[in-house]
Amino acid sequence: MTPRKSLVGTLARGRITGNDRVRRTGLAVALAVSAVFTVYPQNYRAAVSLTPSDPSTLGLSGTLSQLGAGANIFGNQTAIEVSLKVARSVYVRQLVAKRVKLGERLGLNETQGLRWLEKNVDVRIMRGGIIEIELVRRDGDFAREVVATYADAVREQLGVISREQTAYKRRILEQLVDQAAQRLDRAQAEFDTFRLNTRYGDPQSAVQEVAKKVPALDAQIEAKQSELNALRRFATDQNILVQRARVELDELLRRRALAAEPQPQQRGSVGQVVQESTKGLRLRRELDVAQSLYDNYKRFLQGTSVEDLTSTANIRILEPAYVDPDRQYNFPALAIGLLLLLLGLAVEFYKLRPPPAEPRKAAQ
Repeated sequence: MTPRKSLVGTLARGRITGNDRVRRTGLAVALAVSAVFTVYPQNYRAAVSLTPSDPSTLGLSGTLSQLGAGANIFGNQTAIEVSLKVARSVYVRQLVAKRVKLGERLGLNETQGLRWLEKNVDVRIMRGGIIEIELVRRDGDFAREVVATYADAVREQLGVISREQTAYKRRILEQLVDQAAQRLDRAQAEFDTFRLNTRYGDPQSAVQEVAKKVPALDAQIEAKQSELNALRRFATDQNILVQRARVELDELLRRRALAAEPQPQQRGSVGQVVQESTKGLRLRRELDVAQSLYDNYKRFLQGTSVEDLTSTANIRILEPAYVDPDRQYNFPALAIGLLLLLLGLAVEFYKLRPPPAEPRKAAQ
């Protein structure tokens, strides 16, 4: 059974390639042509590197946090993925094709231009969350213009997304501020009405005054009793001074009983003041909560204006668009040359040591 012929064996036994001089000369010429096409025509690599930024990198982290605008709208976990997705989006490619007039320069229609950008422009993520956009072309200025336009388009589109998100948040905050303002007005009106009705400028102070009133009356009653006992040592109960002291003591006891009355129906009593002060404290708490909500929502609403101003600062350009000074090689031509060299070496080895089933041919 005849064994299958290999490519190397076929070339080694061929009518033309079997001639060592012809084969080696042809191989040398092919390698020279591959070497020339590896270097010429010269290509230029243009690139730009960028990375998503956050408010703290602007030096305004303290101010933005106070205004409620310190958080990245994309979230720290997905900022890089979102930026990479936007950079590879069809919309960004449309912007780039339109701004560099790709159709006029390369003679392509819109669809062909988008496919050309997708095929030739490499957008990849590197270590450290760095996004690099590169293009290899014979025209270095054109390649640099394309990658620079890519970076601008990515920044612009991320700014549009940021402003849309901020506008949505602003609409919600405006509703919250309006509701908080209505709640604040209502709480302020109820608290002012309560103070006017009870004649308490400060309900807490009124409780403290009543609390001091009872011990003061006790002290007056004790002093009046001491005075009455002293008068009775030198006068009878029919004495005018004794009678007046007794009347004053009775009045103090009556006032003391009224002040210590626990029932809220009695005007000026502890019960009434405690009841009214409890209601006043509740209204005051409601007023404080309403004021706090209004102030916070208003501060966050002001922060949306800052977010609009910093919407285009979502991307940091680490390296502006540049043309790599290193020599760029045409790797397809280099690969073809290496393949031909390996094939030629294989044929030479085959000629020197043919398989045992074949007789060794003399070098021609």
